Amino acid sequence: MRIIKDQELVIGPLAWREAGKVVGLKIGADHAVKVDGDSRSILTGLVHQYEGLFGPASVQVCRDAVRSLLPKMSEEDVPDVLK
Repeated sequence: MRIIKDQELVIGPLAWREAGKVVGLKIGADHAVKVDGDSRSILTGLVHQYEGLFGPASVQVCRDAVRSLLPKMSEEDVPDVLK
Protein backbone atom coordinates (compact mmCIF):
# COMPACT_ATOMS: atom_id res chain seq x y z
CA MET A 1 0.00 0.00 0.00
CA ARG A 2 1.45 3.28 -1.08
CA ILE A 3 0.53 5.18 2.09
CA ILE A 4 2.43 2.75 4.30
CA LYS A 5 5.47 2.74 2.03
CA ASP A 6 5.59 6.54 1.95
CA GLN A 7 5.22 6.69 5.73
CA GLU A 8 8.04 4.17 5.98
CA LEU A 9 10.31 6.63 4.17
CA VAL A 10 9.62 9.13 6.93
CA ILE A 11 9.36 7.01 10.10
CA GLY A 12 10.96 3.71 9.13
CA PRO A 13 9.65 0.28 10.21
CA LEU A 14 7.30 1.92 12.70
CA ALA A 15 5.03 2.62 9.71
CA TRP A 16 4.33 -1.10 9.31
CA ARG A 17 3.77 -1.69 13.02
CA GLU A 18 1.31 1.18 13.21
CA ALA A 19 -0.53 0.01 10.09
CA GLY A 20 -0.95 -3.38 11.75
CA LYS A 21 -2.95 -1.72 14.53
CA VAL A 22 -5.67 -0.57 12.12
CA VAL A 23 -8.82 -2.68 12.34
CA GLY A 24 -9.41 -4.45 9.03
CA LEU A 25 -5.85 -4.11 7.78
CA LYS A 26 -3.73 -7.24 7.88
CA ILE A 27 0.02 -6.96 7.38
CA GLY A 28 1.88 -10.14 6.47
CA ALA A 29 5.46 -10.97 7.44
CA ASP A 30 6.53 -10.02 3.92
CA HIS A 31 4.62 -6.70 4.20
CA ALA A 32 1.80 -8.02 2.05
CA VAL A 33 -1.28 -5.94 2.82
CA LYS A 34 -4.78 -7.40 2.98
CA VAL A 35 -7.88 -5.26 3.43
CA ASP A 36 -10.69 -7.02 5.28
CA GLY A 37 -13.73 -4.75 5.38
CA ASP A 38 -14.79 -1.34 4.15
CA SER A 39 -11.76 0.13 2.40
CA ARG A 40 -12.86 3.72 2.99
CA SER A 41 -13.10 3.18 6.75
CA ILE A 42 -9.80 1.33 6.80
CA LEU A 43 -8.03 4.12 4.90
CA THR A 44 -9.47 6.65 7.30
CA GLY A 45 -8.27 4.56 10.23
CA LEU A 46 -4.81 4.29 8.73
CA VAL A 47 -4.49 8.04 8.23
CA HIS A 48 -5.72 8.69 11.78
CA GLN A 49 -3.27 6.12 13.16
CA TYR A 50 -0.37 8.04 11.68
CA GLU A 51 -1.89 11.40 12.60
CA GLY A 52 -2.09 10.31 16.23
CA LEU A 53 1.65 9.78 16.26
CA PHE A 54 2.99 12.64 14.20
CA GLY A 55 0.15 15.09 13.63
CA PRO A 56 -0.83 16.97 10.48
CA ALA A 57 2.48 16.30 8.74
CA SER A 58 1.62 12.60 8.61
CA VAL A 59 -1.77 13.37 7.08
CA GLN A 60 -0.04 15.34 4.34
CA VAL A 61 2.32 12.42 3.64
CA CYS A 62 -0.76 10.21 3.22
CA ARG A 63 -2.42 12.70 0.86
CA ASP A 64 0.73 13.03 -1.21
CA ALA A 65 1.04 9.24 -1.40
CA VAL A 66 -2.38 8.80 -2.99
CA ARG A 67 -2.61 12.01 -5.01
CA SER A 68 -1.91 10.27 -8.33
CA LEU A 69 -4.44 7.51 -7.52
CA LEU A 70 -7.39 9.77 -6.68
CA PRO A 71 -8.50 10.45 -10.28
CA LYS A 72 -8.86 6.69 -10.79
CA MET A 73 -11.02 6.19 -7.68
CA SER A 74 -14.73 6.84 -7.38
CA GLU A 75 -15.63 9.81 -5.18
CA GLU A 76 -17.43 7.64 -2.62
CA ASP A 77 -14.34 5.43 -2.16
CA VAL A 78 -12.10 8.34 -1.15
CA PRO A 79 -12.19 9.20 2.55
CA ASP A 80 -12.70 12.86 3.36
CA VAL A 81 -9.37 12.92 5.19
CA LEU A 82 -7.56 12.22 1.89
CA LYS A 83 -9.33 14.90 -0.16
